[in-house]
Amino acid sequence: MATLVLTVIGDDRAGLVNALADVVTAHGGNWERSQLAELAGKFAGIVQVNVADERADELAAALQPLRGLLEVSLHPGVGAPVEAAQRIQVDLVGNDHPGIVRDVSGVLTRHGVSIERLITETREAPMAGGLLFEAHLTAPMPGDRDLAGLQADLEKLATEIVVDITVAAG
Repeated sequence: MATLVLTVIGDDRAGLVNALADVVTAHGGNWERSQLAELAGKFAGIVQVNVADERADELAAALQPLRGLLEVSLHPGVGAPVEAAQRIQVDLVGNDHPGIVRDVSGVLTRHGVSIERLITETREAPMAGGLLFEAHLTAPMPGDRDLAGLQADLEKLATEIVVDITVAAG
């Protein structure tokens, strides 16, 4: 079985997911996981598809005519997921300013933690005016990593960049 990772982007309109799913299903693929969103008038996402090895090239070729609707890039899936003793959830909220994602991801990188999922958004601050930035991420925490040290470094960063950060292990 081949695992393919599809990245897709196109002008947002009704029917894009259906068009992609039709092609995947028609060529023996199974839609396993996805993250899809509308951002600034574009519909973009990433989809994991499993397909029989002998049908992978057929599916890849069938996805190319979608270029009128969606640009689709295929990437072979590789490797097994990181073995983790636990997962961590990091939630952040604060006044929006450049560099927040860079700063948080830098701390995680220094601790050898790889982000599994990251969702960010900005919204109007209810009483203070301006924009609030929110981020929610999950990451596998390998058993040989120091959770307390990571949490301390994220709390130090929160003080430096004036945001609220919470870390929960599960």
